[in-house]
Amino acid sequence: MVKFCPKCNSLMIPKNEDGKVFFVCTNVSCGFSEKPKKDDLNIKEKIESESFDVEIADSNKEALPVVKAVCRKCKNTEAYFWTVQTRSADEAETKFYRCTKCKHTWREYD
Repeated sequence: MVKFCPKCNSLMIPKNEDGKVFFVCTNVSCGFSEKPKKDDLNIKEKIESESFDVEIADSNKEALPVVKAVCRKCKNTEAYFWTVQTRSADEAETKFYRCTKCKHTWREYD
């Protein structure tokens, strides 16, 4: 079963935090999460019957590509990278960066 975010249509993945399972959106700028619904409760049984493993997202890891970018706050040279269409469709996307060390987030416009 594949779940998509009702807010931004990105993929949602299961996350286990303090023994509670919930779904989180993979789009970092969205941040939507929800408790499993009644239909979602059989996911473990379905997965076990198909004999493959599902990795639970680690809250300490970002699911984004890492690029070379200098953080203005701590001078670290690596950052996570994503883009969002923040203006009209005929204009360039806004690039967002998050430092891999101090988690400072900034954006750049083209």
